[in-house]
Amino acid sequence: MISPVRMAVIGVGGMARYHISRILGMQTTTRIVALCEPAEPAASMAAKLFVEAGLPPPPNQPDWQKLIAEYRAELDAVLIVTPHVLHHEMAKGCLEAGLDVLVEKPMVMTADEAHSLIEARDRTGRLLVVAFQGSLSPQVRLASRLLRTGEFGRILTISGIVWQNWGGNTIDTWRQEPAISGGGFLFDTGAHLLNTVSDLAGEDFSEVAAWFARNDRPVETIAVVMGRLASGALVTFHGCGETIPSCSSEIRVFCEKAILHTGIWGETLAVQYTGDQPPTPIPVPPSLGVWEQFLEVRSSRIPNTSPPEVGLRMAKLWDAIRASAAKNGIPVPCE
Repeated sequence: MISPVRMAVIGVGGMARYHISRILGMQTTTRIVALCEPAEPAASMAAKLFVEAGLPPPPNQPDWQKLIAEYRAELDAVLIVTPHVLHHEMAKGCLEAGLDVLVEKPMVMTADEAHSLIEARDRTGRLLVVAFQGSLSPQVRLASRLLRTGEFGRILTISGIVWQNWGGNTIDTWRQEPAISGGGFLFDTGAHLLNTVSDLAGEDFSEVAAWFARNDRPVETIAVVMGRLASGALVTFHGCGETIPSCSSEIRVFCEKAILHTGIWGETLAVQYTGDQPPTPIPVPPSLGVWEQFLEVRSSRIPNTSPPEVGLRMAKLWDAIRASAAKNGIPVPCE
């Protein structure tokens, strides 16, 4: 019998507790050894999940460096679900401690930090996966392969949309503190949009033009971006974080012979060959949670389709988007 992967969760806020709830149903493959959460209310809510599952809560070490020092011999991997500004230091420290790492998106705040994590991954030989459900999903993996075969003809344009009642839901949280979050809706939930569209495009952006609206928030909650790929194909990103209670997305890849339909998390996959017929679903296995997908990558059952290079790709794209928005939409090259 294969022993369960021994892991720690660093940061146990709302998203982390969602992950923990799923992981607690995976006792044959994963054992949560310890938690790291300095905020007592969040730590208490996480401990309650274990009690409800009939399990003793693991110890909580509020200092992540002490956690690694004290529990290193008992750990194989970590899940990092902390404010964005902390991702780089924590992921690098865990890699250097000999641990495999699954880090929430966006991977880092800057391209320099992305290069640093790639260097640490290469130097330590450990696994680093970014928690982009789209990149890891069978839907987006298959869609990317189909688009590369040329079966649908060349890509002409891509349109991606994400919407959520993000602005109201994140009031008085770190997500609306620019120095900690690195951006607003488009850098948070919208990170999945930027990443999945980039996966489907399969090439670099040459330039972008962007406009942000803050709606009296400290960060952008509405954004529109136009981009040009290296091949000349055109892309639009639309993020609305001030709408009705919701969290959803749509992506359309317009090719010469077909339109591919999917979502930023790989929620669906369908193809349309004529306007007279609705999109035809493309059968794929159901997408797993990010920890399950991490385990699949770690065991070499699927390739790592969300390595730190995707974090670098997004950091470069975000830098250009932010620079253009600061210039009221003047096009900026992606370097």
